[in-house]
This record gives sequence, structure tokens and C-alpha cells, in this order.
Amino acid sequence: MKATVHQAPPATDQADRIKHLPAEARAAFQRFQADRDPAALDPVIFAILADFIPRSPATPLAELPGETRLIDDLGFDSLAITEVVFFTEDLFGISITNEEIIQVRSLADLQRFIHAKVGARPAR
Repeated sequence: MKATVHQAPPATDQADRIKHLPAEARAAFQRFQADRDPAALDPVIFAILADFIPRSPATPLAELPGETRLIDDLGFDSLAITEVVFFTEDLFGISITNEEIIQVRSLADLQRFIHAKVGARPAR
């Protein structure tokens, strides 16, 4: 199966898509768009997860260990993961296949995956 590359949506569409995210995530997204700062991706990733998480953990997502599992530890199910995938695809103009997403099991996996998809290295 050939992967398709989506063009990034216009800035106004992106602003509408993220207007419900926390101010920190919106600012981080704008910073990433402006200068491709890879460190700016993580607040956006965590805000997207928090938006679709079935049950909020007691600890903020950004403070959880990277090995925290999306399904077993955070309660994500296939519907919530699908919503995260669709939102992420639309926001960043990328395509994510089922084969790719089933390999993503933890917070760190998701961070590495999105960084790779949008062409940025994860912050260390």
C-alpha cells in the first residue's frame, strides 16, 4: 500500500482545529509551525491525547514515564485512538496507516512516531 502525503491545511483551518486546546499547546503548535522546533511538538501531542483520553490520569500526561501504555495504563480504546489519529493527520497534514499505529503502544512510542512523521527529532 502506497502512503499518501497530505498537504498541511491552511493556517486558519489549523487555528480552528486547535482553538479548544490549552493556550500552552496552541503556542507550542505555532512555534513548531514557525520554526519547526521539535521541542514544541510534545505539548501539542499531550494536549491531543488529553482531549481524547477516556479517563484522565491523576498525574498530567507530560509528567508520566515514557513507557506508560496508551491502552493498558491510560484506558485508550480503538475509538479513542482512531480519533487521535484523525485529529493528528488533519492538524499536521500527514497520513497514518493502521499498520503504523498498531506499533505505537506507549507515550514514548507516540512521541517518536509523530516526530518522525512530521520530520522532527524528539527532544532529549
